[in-house]
Amino acid sequence: MVMTVENAVQGTLDELGTPLDQITFVVFDLETTGVSAGEHAITEIGAVKVRGGQVLGEFGTLVDPGTPIPPFISVLTGITDVMVAAAPKIDSVLPAFLEFARGSTLVAHNAGFDVGFVKAACAAHGYPPPDHPVVDTVTLARKLLTRDEAPNCKLSTLAKLFSSTEPCHRALSDARATVDVLHALLERAGSFGVHTLEELKGFVRAPSPEQRRKRHLADAVPSAPGVYVFEDERGEPLYVGKSVNLRTRVRSYFTASETRPRIREMVGIAVRVRTIVCATALEAEIRELRLIGSAKPRYNRRSRFPEKVVWLKLTDEPFPRLSIVREIKDDGAGYLGPFTSARTAEDARAALHEAIPLRQCTDKIPLRLTGHALRSACALAGLGRCGAPCEGRQSAEEYGAHAAAARQAMELDAAPVFSAIEARMDRLSGDQRYEEAAVDRDRLAAYVRTSARMQRLRSLTSIPQMVAAGPLPDGRWDVHVIRYGRLASAGVLDKGVHPTPVVDALVATAETVATGPGPIPAASAEETECILRWLESPGVRLVQVEGTWSLPVSGAGRLMGRIERAYRAGDSEPRRWREGRPER
Repeated sequence: MVMTVENAVQGTLDELGTPLDQITFVVFDLETTGVSAGEHAITEIGAVKVRGGQVLGEFGTLVDPGTPIPPFISVLTGITDVMVAAAPKIDSVLPAFLEFARGSTLVAHNAGFDVGFVKAACAAHGYPPPDHPVVDTVTLARKLLTRDEAPNCKLSTLAKLFSSTEPCHRALSDARATVDVLHALLERAGSFGVHTLEELKGFVRAPSPEQRRKRHLADAVPSAPGVYVFEDERGEPLYVGKSVNLRTRVRSYFTASETRPRIREMVGIAVRVRTIVCATALEAEIRELRLIGSAKPRYNRRSRFPEKVVWLKLTDEPFPRLSIVREIKDDGAGYLGPFTSARTAEDARAALHEAIPLRQCTDKIPLRLTGHALRSACALAGLGRCGAPCEGRQSAEEYGAHAAAARQAMELDAAPVFSAIEARMDRLSGDQRYEEAAVDRDRLAAYVRTSARMQRLRSLTSIPQMVAAGPLPDGRWDVHVIRYGRLASAGVLDKGVHPTPVVDALVATAETVATGPGPIPAASAEETECILRWLESPGVRLVQVEGTWSLPVSGAGRLMGRIERAYRAGDSEPRRWREGRPER
């Protein structure tokens, strides 16, 4: 007897998917010398191979990073230079780890970090980048756990819920804890019908119920460049963004491609999307910055507080000093900035003090001391780093030469400060005091970077009016009117249209810009930098310029390359680079 089954087709393995209990997972963790895969190195690798809930093997080793481990990293991980001195280097560890993980699905907690370091190591040593499937337990936990269960998705938090192993910033121990977290999360995922690796990938990427429910908010959004604002039921801005195509961008918030937990939460709260159509992409970028700075939407992280910057001020008094301030005044004083933090400003001030013997006390010293000294001179006078005007040893004229040199260094010429710090770093490196040399490098970098930025900003903010045009792919031109570093008008010149009437109309209708004191008198530093990036893009042409667009010939910008190379230096370069000395 022959039995036949009509219309029956056996599914392929790809269609059925691979059951999770048949997947070999390699759960791994790395310890490193820092957070950047391009600049820092691996100090320890730990991995656990599991399948069907059973441990198949473990891999663990320290790794000699080839560079000193920063002290704060040693405090965090317990891994010291002595511990890795006899450890193998990554070029011998990497092939062993790749062989251990061959044919598996990689798992890590915050997988982008760990996989990023593995990819960087592969690229540096001639191995192809790993093409393993990757599961991130952070992403999975955010999908499966509520805030009531876990206030955050840190490994230490999840380990308290699911593991008897306490993470301790050691690679193998943390990998073992991550195994327990993975198994608990996969068990949770099973209740959602997730039983294969393919289903797991789709589950992680699937839009949330709130995203699906709010898709209609994008229905009336136009396909044009501009700014979009997600608002709550009270009309308060929740999130501000920009796009060259508003409709496409806003619709993406309601799809699986939007995986950011904060943004998914924001979508659940939003009740409308307001749009502002802009003439050009640059106008959209500027309007976005201004809206974020004024409305401060709680789901935006960047650019919310443009006013929270500090400046280094050379005070306007008979014996000026360097002071960190939050406000620029029209008082004739010299300013350097803006700095994003007081600590960076303090670093730049230390660099200036190293080169120029300005007083560091805060006393008000009168032009002429009569009868007796204001107070006894401090230790800096004995070290030759201050002329002690407080004791009357230095006249206002003599001190004024130092003040003039400081202002010159702040606004025009960075070379004296650079040379002074470089000489000090040479001495420290010669004495093998490398950590102190690195501190000086950081101070010099804070000064040079901020000085170069301010000079670049001032080159545009000193121009009363500039009109520039940039080409578009379809033959049209974006045209912008810029006044004192602020975007005053924007428009598009159609193909074949004479430019003069269009430019004249944009100038006539441009915003009247009121200026204030200081290097950025009319706009935030971020806005002016956006305009500068556009002006420096390929094909942009200047139509009108009132004044001169230029940078100081001895400015800090010419030193930026030397500073950046000092931070990018690797093992193949001389030790003096790794310890912080800029190239001569």
